[in-house]
Amino acid sequence: MNLPRRKFMQLAGGLVTLPVVSPLARGQAYPTRPIALVAPIAAGGAVDTAARIIAEELQHKLQQSVVVENRPGAGTIIGTNFVAKAAPDGYTLLLMQLASVLAKWLNKTVPFDVTSDFSAIAMVADSPLVLFAQSSLAFQDLKELIAYSRANPRRLLVGTPGVGTPHHLAAAWLNAAAKIDITHVPYRGTAPALNDLLAGQIPLIWASPVAVMPFVEQGKVKMLAVSTQKRDRMLPQVPTVSESGVPGFHTSNWFGVVAPARVSSEVVTRVASAIRESAELPDVQTRMSTLGFNLDFRTSDQFHELIIGDYQKFGAIIREAGIQPE
Repeated sequence: MNLPRRKFMQLAGGLVTLPVVSPLARGQAYPTRPIALVAPIAAGGAVDTAARIIAEELQHKLQQSVVVENRPGAGTIIGTNFVAKAAPDGYTLLLMQLASVLAKWLNKTVPFDVTSDFSAIAMVADSPLVLFAQSSLAFQDLKELIAYSRANPRRLLVGTPGVGTPHHLAAAWLNAAAKIDITHVPYRGTAPALNDLLAGQIPLIWASPVAVMPFVEQGKVKMLAVSTQKRDRMLPQVPTVSESGVPGFHTSNWFGVVAPARVSSEVVTRVASAIRESAELPDVQTRMSTLGFNLDFRTSDQFHELIIGDYQKFGAIIREAGIQPE
């Protein structure tokens, strides 16, 4: 009787000292179930399409379903906050845009901290913004627009996809830097702003070029200036805001993938690797270019530096310009 009891106690003691084996060690490598890629914008449009291209490629690389989940509203705040509060398990990711970085500076109430509530995974691409005008307007370039606006304050309206977007920043920054007063009209996305531009309800909009270019080609809309420091390679004929009398002006609509803070390094490494491999595919490069995006892959550390850098840079610009949150 004593021998079996002794063996039992030895076995029991051995079980106590067995190491805890993680799911990864047991071969259940991430991901083991579907992943949600939250796009904090409405369905349709270039960024949403880009999100679906990314999701499709991640699905191939990760061998798991990746579904785009649109959660629009409040200039991307609703969708961004949803991911900030999600479990840091890698199954809820965010397609973060510059709007999330600008949120604190352009909105009175923001429920997340972009500098601490997310783990950067990888930057994917960026796109310039263009100031478009009705073709019937008398001025032909930004310099003429600035001169007109100084002589006629508050006579012009400019539409954007919403408060807190990079487009809103561009509108506010141009007002402050050029010492003009063009009234900002926020919409719920680019499509309704473009519709009102085409209908003659507003004379100007800030937008990514791809959605508006067909109307430029038809002669219904004209391009006045591009938002980046250098002329865009796809729009070499369009002068920059900086070269049109507002030196130092530069912003673009970049986006990348982030997860809630404290997600594991395994998740960051796996997803970042899949994004990098996808960005190298000629087909993906072509599809992104068609949407007006320049692929610009950056690692987790590089993307984190961009987020922090833009948060600080644009915060200073907005405060110095006296731009008030709405």
